Order: sequence, then structure tokens, then C-alpha cells
Amino acid sequence: MRLATELKRLVPHPAHAPLGRDVIDGAIHGLTAAARLARTPRRRWLGVDVTANVAYRDTGMKEHLLDVYRSRSTPVPAPALVYVHGGAFLLCSKETHWSIAEDFAERGFVVFNINYRLAPRHRYPAAVEDVCAALLWVRNNGERFGADTSQLVIAGESAGGNLASAAAVATAYDLGTPEGHDLFDSGLSLKAVIASCGVLQVTDTARIWRRKPHTPHWIREQLTALEELYLPRRGVRPGELPLADPLVVVEERTPDRELPPIFAFAGTRDPLLPDSKRMMAALEDRGVECKYRAYPNELHAFHALPWRAAARRCWKDQMTFLSRHVKF
Repeated sequence: MRLATELKRLVPHPAHAPLGRDVIDGAIHGLTAAARLARTPRRRWLGVDVTANVAYRDTGMKEHLLDVYRSRSTPVPAPALVYVHGGAFLLCSKETHWSIAEDFAERGFVVFNINYRLAPRHRYPAAVEDVCAALLWVRNNGERFGADTSQLVIAGESAGGNLASAAAVATAYDLGTPEGHDLFDSGLSLKAVIASCGVLQVTDTARIWRRKPHTPHWIREQLTALEELYLPRRGVRPGELPLADPLVVVEERTPDRELPPIFAFAGTRDPLLPDSKRMMAALEDRGVECKYRAYPNELHAFHALPWRAAARRCWKDQMTFLSRHVKF
């Protein structure tokens, strides 16, 4: 059975199902089961070795495990890339996003594909704390896996794009908050950031349909749920919880240290596209090296569909950008 067919069978379309715990759990199990259909043959074909379930925090929780991907053809040491999966902060895992980790590994990175704590059980700032902890762990331990930790990149899509951007902000801003403080104090420096179709501001998701009144009702429901289930309380103002809104931080505050180069992209049919556009405008105002690309007629997370021409162009664009900032 083709993977796409299995995904359609196992995971209900959000337009046809309410966002409840049963849907979230079903989506997690469905995506994981479907992904396993293609994982082993593809890995053998690409020649990628995987070290699974390495703890980056000493808690005994599965949410604090990561998998390390490295191509057997990649010289040692190789640039390190931390990958942060998407899923509206509510679902998915390193298992559902194995193929993206393999794609980066096949292109020359040692990839650290992480789990993190999910809402609503673990609300903000849990996920941000985990991503920051994972970056510090990779910086301190990545050499054991053949990674050049002086060349550290972070990438993520959708909610993962938010978390990757938040981590980048935490390296450059002394925000005066517990979350991100250890990362700033460590002096960790990122070579580059990939923010794919990111929801770069979690507060005030209604901004999406104020701008585009014809936004479908199911998209409004999903974005409202994302905001209500991820944030610790209702009524959080934009920028009040800085690392929930990395976009607002960059727009409104001057960094204390240099921000890393950032590539943000989305499809033109993605309701989150304006966040990437705003981020690029804010970065340009700060004099930060940045790249922005909108892919015509593409939907959310299109780059994860490798049979599409736009996805192949997007991967080429990502690698062109990354090649300017790391040495393979």
C-alpha cells in the first residue's frame, strides 16, 4: 500500500473531525504506523545509520529522547542539525518525521531528531525548555556521533518552526524569563535556522482571518485550538510570553547578541505564510541575514511530499542557503 494512501486511511481530515484527545492520539498512532511502512527499505537504500532513543534530559520520559541520523557516506565530522517536528504542539513525534531527518542526513548533516513534551498535558513553556535543552545537549555531546558541534543548525516545520525560531531568539536575547535563560547564558551560537511554514506567533491567531476573512472555518478551529491548548491560560497578549511569539520579539526588541541567519518559507496557500513574511521584514530591519521564499499554489508543509516539484525546489533552496553557512 502506498504511504499516502495509508495516511489518508489512518488519519482523519481535520475538516471532518473535532480536535479532541481521541483525534490527537489517533493521529499520532496513525502517522507512526503509516511511516513505518516505508522507513526500513528507504533507510537501507540511502545508507543512513540511526542511533535511536538517546536521552537528552535525564528524566526517563520518552518525550526527552532523540534519534541520531548519519549517512555512511558522510565524512566525520559533519555539521550538526537539530530537527524539531511539527504537529500544532499537540501531536506527532520523532517517529512521524523520520523521513525529513533522513533527507537532511542524506545531504550531509548529522541529524538529531528530537521528541519534546506536547500540549495540552504539557503547556508552554515545556516544549521550548526541551528544545533549548536538546540544543545544549547536542553542543556538549554531538561529537560522540561524528557531529561538528561548532557548526550547529536548527530546523523545524509548523509548530517546530516556532520552536526552532524561539530557540534562535533565546540565543540572542536576554529575555529575563526562566525559559531560554540557560541557552542565552551558555553563549551557544547557531550557524543557521530553517523555519518551515512556521506559526511564529501563537497568540492572537485570529489575526489570520482578520487579514483573510474567507479563511475556512476548520482552519480557524484548528488555529484557535492550537492557541488555547498550547498557552498556559487564555488572554495572553502578544509578546507577553516571549518564546511563544518569537516573531513579536524580533519585531519589537533589539537583540543583545547577533541573531543567526534564518530561512523562512511557506506555500502561498498556507494561512501561516504572513508570519514568514513578517519575520523576514523584521530580520531585515535588524540587519540579520535572511531568506524568504513563497512557493506558488502550495499548501502547509508541502516540502514533506518529495514527489512534488515544489518540494524538490524547496529542498534545493534550503541546501543552497545552508551551504553558505556550514562547511560539508
